[in-house]
Amino acid sequence: MSRYRDWDLSCKVFVGNLGSSASKYEIESAFSKYGRLRDVWLARNPPGFAFVQFEDPRDAEDAVRGLDGIRMCGSRVRVEMSTGRSRRSAGGDRRGRSRSRTPRRRSYSRSRSRSASPRRSRGDSRDRR
Repeated sequence: MSRYRDWDLSCKVFVGNLGSSASKYEIESAFSKYGRLRDVWLARNPPGFAFVQFEDPRDAEDAVRGLDGIRMCGSRVRVEMSTGRSRRSAGGDRRGRSRSRTPRRRSYSRSRSRSASPRRSRGDSRDRR
């Protein structure tokens, strides 16, 4: 049995928002309806997500379309193709935002220096010909 991180990404499905009482059997039961499974890895510490590996990439895609948003293991789950990237290693969440809690500060020097000179529109340069 290989580690879930080494699985083929075209056959690897991420299952998120699982309840802490999720069981490997329940996940296998739901996903095996879409095709033959190679492996199921269920996170225990921290709980709440799993990876499922299919034998055929088309079965993985069908499972994502069919199971995303359904109730499984006591909660509405998120099912998507795995990207292979760790959410923690990028230093931000899935949308690329930083997790730092310090507010961003704006730099005003750029806007103030430009306001001192009169602005021209793009059309002004064409009139000079």
